[in-house]
Amino acid sequence: MNIPKIPIGKAFEDAIPWLSDNADILFRLMDSGVGALVEALEFLLLAPHPVLMVGILTALAWYLASRGIAIFTGLGMLLIVNMGYWVETMETLTLVLGSVLIALAIGVPIGIWSAKSSVVEKIVRPILDFMQTLPAFVYLIPAVFLLSLGAVPGVIATLIFCLPPAVRLTNLGIRQVPSEIREAALSFGSSPRQLLFKAELPVAMPTIMAGVNQTIMLALSMVVVAGLIGAGGLGNEVVKGLQQMKMDVGFEAGLSIVILAIFLDRVTQSLSKPKQG
Repeated sequence: MNIPKIPIGKAFEDAIPWLSDNADILFRLMDSGVGALVEALEFLLLAPHPVLMVGILTALAWYLASRGIAIFTGLGMLLIVNMGYWVETMETLTLVLGSVLIALAIGVPIGIWSAKSSVVEKIVRPILDFMQTLPAFVYLIPAVFLLSLGAVPGVIATLIFCLPPAVRLTNLGIRQVPSEIREAALSFGSSPRQLLFKAELPVAMPTIMAGVNQTIMLALSMVVVAGLIGAGGLGNEVVKGLQQMKMDVGFEAGLSIVILAIFLDRVTQSLSKPKQG
């Protein structure tokens, strides 16, 4: 017995042109807004001399993390400059920061809303499950069809891919706030807004920062994949090394990604902890 195939793929294929035709203004606004954010971040990162920027990143690592991470950051970034991948590394950092800023601006409020409403959490949870289990490459398909090639579709695909941890861990952090803290705040006459910003969010901050860390690391992994659609940065170099079978290019770009990943991971892990000497 032949069971008719449910045309899920066909429906998705038809939906993309429909969205392109009926939501053209929305996608133009997204393209302009995200493009302006990417250009601004890229200017801030590439305007200083590479050695000055290495010093800034090293000082940031020292202040937020530790002396050891600062030494690693300084030596690692200087190695990137020496290999000739500084511009590509800053482009990658631009894409990561742009994606993460938008993802946090969307994800943290949704996480707070989910923590305050069980109905919202039940609706959001399966959507996040779907977003986290969908293969990363699939996000590139609608991004390319709706926004063409380049950095903007790369950022959009990346922020969708890295959004779930921001929502989940914000929700988890607020739900794990001890009831005694809430009762104490309410007993002193706190409004719901004061309860959230002066009691719940400060207590939940370590968990929320763990979500920020995961969001950044997922964004970095997706930005590299987005090199397939010309998003720029080190992802393009990895793709070039693969397509042209240039092992030196692929390895050096991969090493630059590792250095950037360790820097971002250690610094963001330290944001919710006391400074180390």
